[in-house]
Amino acid sequence: MAQLVMARYGEIALKGRNRHRFEQLLVNNVRRALHDLGRVSVTRTYGRIFIENVDTAAAIPRLTRVFGLVSVSPVWVMPQDMDAIRAQTLAMLAQRRPGTFKIQARRADKSFPHDSPAINRQLGAYVLDELPGWSVDVHHPDLVIYVEIRPEGAFIFSTSVPGPGGLPVGMTGRGILLLSGGIDSPVAGWMALKRGMELTALHFESPPYTGPRSREKVVDLVRLLAEYAGPVTLYINHFTRIQQAIVSSCPPSLTVILMRRMMMRLADCIAEDEGASALVTGENLGQVASQTLESLAVIGTAAVRPVLRPLIFFDKMEIVERAQSIGTYPISVRPYEDCCTLFVPSHPATSPRERQVVAAEAGLDIEALLAASLAQTERLVLTEARD
Repeated sequence: MAQLVMARYGEIALKGRNRHRFEQLLVNNVRRALHDLGRVSVTRTYGRIFIENVDTAAAIPRLTRVFGLVSVSPVWVMPQDMDAIRAQTLAMLAQRRPGTFKIQARRADKSFPHDSPAINRQLGAYVLDELPGWSVDVHHPDLVIYVEIRPEGAFIFSTSVPGPGGLPVGMTGRGILLLSGGIDSPVAGWMALKRGMELTALHFESPPYTGPRSREKVVDLVRLLAEYAGPVTLYINHFTRIQQAIVSSCPPSLTVILMRRMMMRLADCIAEDEGASALVTGENLGQVASQTLESLAVIGTAAVRPVLRPLIFFDKMEIVERAQSIGTYPISVRPYEDCCTLFVPSHPATSPRERQVVAAEAGLDIEALLAASLAQTERLVLTEARD
């Protein structure tokens, strides 16, 4: 008998001809998440991934951040033998304070001579005989003992820790995440990762108006996303010259719209180098003046690639709650300004016309500004921070 970790996956099990490739990608992502925990063995079978030779206490928190997994459990595995199964069931209950229990069996291997209801009855009766302090409650038990009979053996466990679900990172292509230091864009990035998208992050800073603490916040956000994604490339673009050119040459009401359009162009340039097929933003309908339907439409026309906005219909409290649950919120609320809070006009346009915006851009040397800004762009490859 041995203890190992059993991980379950959901959505990719429904895929067709490409299922094997997606499952192998998930296995690779599991190996990546556990790469520094020793000589870990990771194997796959139908709907399950088994992790052996690993410290379960160290492995399970990491596995709950692997997209594609719906739950993980520390399990005991043994031969398909009812005596061994009874003994392990008794041992798991005996070390706990008596209460109510339920046996929930699943016979995946139909060659096993006892079906699921029979396993439930036999184990339940055995426990009641051997541990009279325990009683059965099939509706609201204090403890559920799960028994899975699979071709590989019998698996017994009592704990199931939820995973993040979604699709394995790397399954649906690459996107460029426009990452500010705020609450929204890291959540948008997390949601893109959940749908299997690899991310390259792009942050705009405005020296000397933004300082090292602002950059540090963004680096910490990327490191946290890397806990879900593996290593993430972060581009840091010096945006000050573009902002100054817009403020000095263009109508104040269009300042934010014009800046956002330049960000889209720069993101497209980075996407070309990174082989990315889409841009990802934290924009949210109606939250600020630049996020009205009219503003978003005008901003989006500056991009060559599709602009994905995962948070477009969320309300602010939903975004905050998600940020808190994934761990980005405490970093995002650090009180350091980013470039998006600078050069904001008193009365920004909420219903810009594209022809007005294009006319305003005629006063800018867009190609020269883009080239100069890209020349000042830094590239970092960041991994997750381990305690």
